[in-house]
Amino acid sequence: MHAKQPAYLVLNAGSSSLKFSAFRQHSQTDDLETLLSGQISGIGRVARFQAKGADHRLLADHTWNDEDSACRDTLLQYVLNWIRTTLVDDEIVAVGHRVVHGGRNLGRPMRVGPKLLEELDGLVPLAPLHQPHNLAPMRILARNFPDLDQVACFDTAFHSTQPWLARTFALPQELTDEGVCSYGFHGLSYEYVTSQLLDSRPDLAEGNIVICHLGNGSSLCAVKGGRSVDTSMGFSALDGVPMGTRTGSIDPGVILYLMREKKMDLEAIEDLLYKQSGLLGVSGISNDMKVLQESKDPNAQKAVDLFCFRVAKEVAALASSMGGLDALVFTAGIGENSPEIRALIAERLAWLGVRLNPCANREREYYIAAPESRVPVFVIPTNEEMMIAKHTINVLGQMMGNA
Repeated sequence: MHAKQPAYLVLNAGSSSLKFSAFRQHSQTDDLETLLSGQISGIGRVARFQAKGADHRLLADHTWNDEDSACRDTLLQYVLNWIRTTLVDDEIVAVGHRVVHGGRNLGRPMRVGPKLLEELDGLVPLAPLHQPHNLAPMRILARNFPDLDQVACFDTAFHSTQPWLARTFALPQELTDEGVCSYGFHGLSYEYVTSQLLDSRPDLAEGNIVICHLGNGSSLCAVKGGRSVDTSMGFSALDGVPMGTRTGSIDPGVILYLMREKKMDLEAIEDLLYKQSGLLGVSGISNDMKVLQESKDPNAQKAVDLFCFRVAKEVAALASSMGGLDALVFTAGIGENSPEIRALIAERLAWLGVRLNPCANREREYYIAAPESRVPVFVIPTNEEMMIAKHTINVLGQMMGNA
C-alpha cells in the first residue's frame, strides 16, 4: 500500500454557506493543483452540498432536512468524511481558513490556537456579520481533530501596509486608538492578483496599480511596490462602491436622518445598508449584474450606470493617492466576466489614457488594452482559496523550521 500524499483543505465559512477547496502540492515544482472544490449552501434553511472535481465535473449533490441544515457540526463532518473517501490517494494534513477581520495587530497568517481564537473573538464587534461564522469551523475542528493543524488567513492583512493617512478617519484620537479606522477587505484576492501580475510583468513591480475586485461584494485597491497603499473599503465591508445589496459610501447624515425622521432602529438600518441597497435597491429588480444588463427596465440601466460611475470615480481617487496610474486590473465575478462593464468603466477613464481593445475585451483575454492606451489593462482571475493554501503551507513550513 503506497503512502498517501499530503493535501490541504481551505474553508471559507459564511452565515449561510461553507465553501471548501482541496489542494495538493507538486513534489517537484511546489506548484499547487486543485483537487476538488464545492460548497454547502442554505445553512439554517435547506442545506445543500455540491462538489466538483478539478475538471469542474459534478461529483456529489446532497441535501439535508431542516433539523440537520442548522447543525454546523453535522455539515462540516459530512464535508470531511466525503473528502476523505473521495481523495483516496491524499490525506488532509492542514486546514486554512479565510477570516474577514484580523484587526490592527494581525498582519500575516497565523496558526490557530486558543490564544488566537480569543483574540479573533475580540474582533467580532468589528465584523459581527462575518467573524463568528469564520471562527465556528475552527472550533469544531479543534474539538474533533485536535492534532490537525489550522491556519487563519485574514482579509485585512494585505492592507496593513497602508500609511496613516489612508487608514485614519477625522475622528477624535481616542476613537482611532480604539480601532475605529480603515482596515480594507478582499486582501487575499488582492494579494493573489498582485502576485500573478508581477510574475508576468515584473516591469510593473514599482508601478502604480489599481485593482478592481468587482463582484457581489466590490472594492478597489491601490498597489504600489507590490503593497497596498489605499483601498475603497474602510472600517467595514459597506464602504466604497455600490455592491449587489450594499450601499457603498454614503453620507453619515443619511443614517442620522433615518433614525430621527424614519424612527429606524439599529437592526432595520443594518438590514437596509447590507441587504436592501446597492444594485438591488437602485434597480428594484436584482442584485445580479447579469440580470440587470439583460433587463430592458430603465431602472436596471440606472443601477449599471451608477455602479460604473462610482467604480471609475474610485479608480481616479486611488490613482491620486499614488500619484499616477501605471496599470489597471479587473478581477472577481463581474470584473472577470463582463466585457460591457469593463468597457463602460474604461470609457469614463479615457482622460487618464485608458483605452480598451474591443476584441481582446470581448474575448476576455489577459491583456485588453488598445495599442494606443497609455495605461496597460489586464483581466486576471482571482483565486483566494489558492492564496490561503499557499499561506497554510508557508506557515507550516515555518513551524517545522522553528521546531
